[in-house]
Amino acid sequence: MMTSSLPRAGYTLPVFACAAAIAALRSLYDTQRPNTVVVDLIEPARTVEIPIEQVARLSANSALAISRSDPGDNLDLTKNTPIWAWVELTRKAVQPPATAIDDADREPSLATPSAAQQTKISIDDPEAIADSAIAIAGGEGIGRQIDANNQPAIYAYAQRLLRKNLKRWLKPEDTIKVTLILPEGRGLAQRTSNAAFGVVDGLSLLGTSGIAQPLSAPGQLEAYRKTLRHRATQFKSLVMCIGENGLDLAATMGIDRDRTLKTANWLGPLLVEAGCQGVEAILLFGYHGKLMKLAAGIFHTHHHVADGRLEILTAHCANSGLPTEHLPSIFASPTAEAGLQYLRQLDAEHGSDWVRRVYGAIAQQIDQRAQTYIQKHSEHSVKVGSILFDRDRQLIATSEIATALLPNILTS
Repeated sequence: MMTSSLPRAGYTLPVFACAAAIAALRSLYDTQRPNTVVVDLIEPARTVEIPIEQVARLSANSALAISRSDPGDNLDLTKNTPIWAWVELTRKAVQPPATAIDDADREPSLATPSAAQQTKISIDDPEAIADSAIAIAGGEGIGRQIDANNQPAIYAYAQRLLRKNLKRWLKPEDTIKVTLILPEGRGLAQRTSNAAFGVVDGLSLLGTSGIAQPLSAPGQLEAYRKTLRHRATQFKSLVMCIGENGLDLAATMGIDRDRTLKTANWLGPLLVEAGCQGVEAILLFGYHGKLMKLAAGIFHTHHHVADGRLEILTAHCANSGLPTEHLPSIFASPTAEAGLQYLRQLDAEHGSDWVRRVYGAIAQQIDQRAQTYIQKHSEHSVKVGSILFDRDRQLIATSEIATALLPNILTS
């Protein structure tokens, strides 16, 4: 008899960064090198054991530890990515007692705590250590937030996770600087749309939970469906964004938050669900490198499932009349963003309007393909409009249907 197992959940990138930091700090207090460490996830309220790949003391007051990302059965490009944490410790001198009385003659209540007692204090009462005792920095491979004065892209959950867990081991008289490093982060970032949301030169330590749910998990898709059904009882026109950053950008443009919903990479199933729920119009709002896949009938947009972005862009360039000698350069572009920049350079040099023509055609094709997809799978007719933006959060194209929909979905 055949059996099937549920997809395995894993942990988000901040958890492994935190684990490496814990291991490095512990190695400075103990000659033993931990093979695993326990991390309090905070969200959800549980502790987990995380393997540590390597630990090395670089000096008496600094150490480096390495963990490796395991997001579970998740189509995640950070799978097996090494995460380094370099911890530098500053040991504050303990003030000598005011008198020359030996500790042995001192009343127990007045005695200076031993090192073991101090460690126990830090474990039992981590809140006694101020946040200022722990400095968190981003090293190589950690992205920079352009809109936040190039601060490292180590977001609120990762900060909380690191501080709470490190306080459990840090001695009250000590301070540390933790530098997080993703050796492969800069290269991996080229395969993401991070730059579209103001993060450059690396990956983000992003998320609101320590658990990484598999993208194929039915429960996660069902949660999105539930949100959509609720929205459909309130509005007949909805806005679909692939990720959290898209939701945030839509809000800054004045799009009504109550009409927006996250789709992740499941645009196809959620478009069909919208049709079944009687939604009359949908605005697709997204980064061009993701959303253009719909123009080729790719309705699950994760790159592990299907890509084709450069093929789509090249085909539309050819169909729009771009001279043949430019097509190989578009096709050989390392990313869709680079292809867009090539078209912009042509426009700047020759006074042409290839970006408008090519991306206008792509947006129109997205609308048509999405409407046909919904009709085919739900037997309902839904208007679909598209807005595409670039890595600098600038709009590239707004389809005719999207232009007509916008006045109805903006906040008053």
